[in-house]
This record gives sequence, C-alpha cells and structure tokens, in this order.
Amino acid sequence: MIRFPTPERPGWQEKAEQFGFHFHTMYGEPYWDESNYYQLTLTQVEHDLEQPTEDIHQLCLQAVERVLNDDELLARFQIPKPFWTWIKDSWRNQDPCLYARLDLAYNGTAPAKLYENNADTPTSLYESGFWQWLWLEDKVNRGDILRSADQFNSLQEKLIHRFAQLRTQHPDDVLHFACCQDTEEDRGTVQYLQDCAEEAGIECKFVYIEDIGHGEGDVFTDLDDQVITWMFKLYPWEFMLREDYAPLLLSAKVKWLEPPWKAIVSNKAILPVLWEMFPDHKNLLPAYFTEQEARQHLSRYVKKPIFAREGANVSIFEDGKELVSSDGPYGEEGFIYQGYYPMPKFGDDYTLIGSWLVDEVASGLSIREDKALITQDLSRFIPHVIIG
Repeated sequence: MIRFPTPERPGWQEKAEQFGFHFHTMYGEPYWDESNYYQLTLTQVEHDLEQPTEDIHQLCLQAVERVLNDDELLARFQIPKPFWTWIKDSWRNQDPCLYARLDLAYNGTAPAKLYENNADTPTSLYESGFWQWLWLEDKVNRGDILRSADQFNSLQEKLIHRFAQLRTQHPDDVLHFACCQDTEEDRGTVQYLQDCAEEAGIECKFVYIEDIGHGEGDVFTDLDDQVITWMFKLYPWEFMLREDYAPLLLSAKVKWLEPPWKAIVSNKAILPVLWEMFPDHKNLLPAYFTEQEARQHLSRYVKKPIFAREGANVSIFEDGKELVSSDGPYGEEGFIYQGYYPMPKFGDDYTLIGSWLVDEVASGLSIREDKALITQDLSRFIPHVIIG
C-alpha cells in the first residue's frame, strides 16, 4: 500500500460541478483531494480487504441474532422498548438491506481491523462509486497512470442490480428518497442512490425528512399527499425512534431502506458483543461496555458514543489519561470502549479505509485522510488504484 503524489486534472472543479459533485470543497477546505492517490495490489484487496469485509459482515449478522434474543442487551443498545418487537419482526421477516460501509484500519501488511460498521446511513457513496472511477478513467487517458491500472469499485453496477432485485418485491410501489434539509453531502448521496434506482426501472420521488407528513389514518405522506409505502431515508434509526412521530412507525405500513434491524448493526454497542462472541478474531479489536473492563485489559483505548457520526465525541486514552478528543453533540446514551489501534500514517496524514458492501457483497473502497488522529466529516477523500 503506497501513496503517490500526482498532478490534479486541469479544471476538475468545473467538471465536478457539472456532474453534481457540489460538496468537493466544504467550508473552504478541500474534501475531494486528488493531489495523491493510493496504490494497492490485487492480493491486498482480495485477501486483506474484500474477504475480511464479507466475513466481518457475517459476524455482525450473528451478533444481531444474539442481541435480539437478549432483552438486557437490547436495553444496553438504548433501543426504546416500544420498538423491540418491531425490530425483531424486521429481522425475522428478513427485511432486505441495501448497503453498508465498514471503517477499517489497514497498513498494507497486518490484518485489517474493524473500527465500526456504518450499516444504516453511510455517506461518501457518490465519490466512492462514481467520482473516483471517473478520476481513474481521466488519469489513464491522460497517461498519468498505467492503462493496466484498475480500482476495487463495482459499487454502481451492484447498486443498480440490487435495486432491480428489490423492484421485483415492490413492482407497483414508488420509492421515496429522503434526507434532511441543509445537508449538501447527504443530498448528493441520496440523489446518487435515486439515480441508481431509476436506472433499475424504479419510479422514485424525493422528499425532505422535515416535509414528511402524517396523513389520514396511520400513514406517512409527501408534500403531494401521496402515501409513502417504500422509503430510503438517510436519517439514523436512533434519531427516528426518538422523534415525535416515532409511534407511527409501528403502524404505518412502510418498507424501509435500510430496514429497522439495521438499528442494531449500526449501533457501536455491537462492538463489545462481537468481541465477546468472537474473542481474538484477527479482524476485531477488543471492546467493552464499561471503562473499568477496558482498563483491566487495555493500556490504550478509545471511548466512543454508541450513537455518533463522523468521529464526534471520540476520546483516546493511555494509562487512564485522555490524549486527544473530538467535540460533538453525542454521548448522552452512553459509550463503549475499544482497544486503540493506530491508523497507518503516510507523511503527516492518518489513513482510514472504508470498505463497502452491497447486498452483503464487498463492492468497493473509499480512503479518507486527516492530519488528526480522529477521522471526521471534513477528512479528505483520496482515490485509489490497483496495480499488480
């Protein structure tokens, strides 16, 4: 795994705007960064990332089964009790899922280690599935990168194929897409998914989360008063279960992407469950529900809120002393404690791998960089290639 400097494509910002990548720069700072790229070998991708990603996913599914059969664990996951049966039914009915992204530490030689499973509302999909592939095509055509170079990236074709499969289960339903207002990154991600769904022949509509209404009877409606029966929402389950409209979730007959059982997989409380079930697994890090347990077993550990996004409210400890922390609004529901495992460092930057699944199949990579130890929402996205 090597990082190479490379010249930026002339005028790429204008091209990004033409293709709908409006969040390539955020708050005056570059989010998309093509001044470098990462090179991996096919063996590294297939053996060290692709297969472990699918293996970890299967471990997570076993952990879901464990949690949903243990009320004490459900309580530790801070799932409101009125929704326990509803989530269990979603799991037992095998409600279909779409995608997920595992955050991994990988240095090119040692086994990849799972930091967390972004199984409900993962972002960076557009730049992973489409934009970095377009970058590779341009760079090859310019002669900057070998024509034999490839990329671990079948995200777009797999998303379209998955939507085509889901369409057979909902032949007459409109698929509504939703995210919050004033989130350009989320809006771009949702638009990309909607484009993939429409390519698969699904009739789609968009509505902002804030504009969804409660229609006559136990139904959700859009701004045209159309009843919502099938929805993809880029909005976390832990938020939805605490909204004023949450009780309506139990009676409104909506099929959700991602399904309610993803509230278990995306919860960081799954990390200590995984470690208890699969101790010393080569792709897992030690994780515990209490700081006391962490101190008993670990000299360095990371304190993470069970509900959090983009590295918020994370702290790193060594011998009981806090070394670094990030701000944010999370932590009220509690924390888990995970063994500290450093991300690889290239120059002045720490590197995080995002490994994507579509329909439980490993489908692509995203790579993020930051000069800080904790990867957050403005950490830069760096493209990758496979050579050798």
